[in-house]
Amino acid sequence: MPKEDDLPAPARRYGGLSGVPKEDDLPPSARWYGAPAAPAPARVSGPLRRVLLGLLAVLVAGGAVAWGAALLLRTLPSSSGPAAVSDPAAGVRYPLPEGWRTGGPPPVTGFTSVAGRDGLVTVLTRPADPVTDARKETVRLADLYGRLLLHGDEVKVVEDREVTVGGRTGYSRTLRAEYRDVVNRPAYLRVVFLTGQTGPPVVVLAAAQPDDPRARAELDTVVAGIR
Repeated sequence: MPKEDDLPAPARRYGGLSGVPKEDDLPPSARWYGAPAAPAPARVSGPLRRVLLGLLAVLVAGGAVAWGAALLLRTLPSSSGPAAVSDPAAGVRYPLPEGWRTGGPPPVTGFTSVAGRDGLVTVLTRPADPVTDARKETVRLADLYGRLLLHGDEVKVVEDREVTVGGRTGYSRTLRAEYRDVVNRPAYLRVVFLTGQTGPPVVVLAAAQPDDPRARAELDTVVAGIR
């Protein structure tokens, strides 16, 4: 086994066999306050971590979702506005039920209009690229938005069907998320893909938490009124 004196000078200076710097070799500040210690890793809370992971997944996949469903609903519009939404980018217009309000920039990247009520229900629209299979694209989008927005312990498909809205044909897929904790009540997510006529296809995202008959009825009314 090598002896301390057999080590090269740099090794003897920075700890010798023990690997611990000798006090005489430490800078003055270390003699007074001790050798510097590596900072502890920052801890991220569970909900925030899920949101950040969702955002990271979107950036990696090139998708368009930025936040979780709870944050989406909490950041819904607070400004009053007209009784209808006009979305020139998506080429649609839709009336709003009583008590609904329009918002500013949608909280989900890529969408071009947003409206909702009391931070409990919301509808967003955006233009989309043409596709050859509306059902396949709707299923893909529902899976994407469901994974990145709902974070449910159990997510079920409750509806999957063809639709005709405002003269446009398309497809609709509805999900319901349930949570094992006692804080989060069931959430509702509906994705509708409408094929284009004179304009681009349109994606409609409708969300509610908690999921209840009133919320579903209001969301269905708004979607059915799209022209």
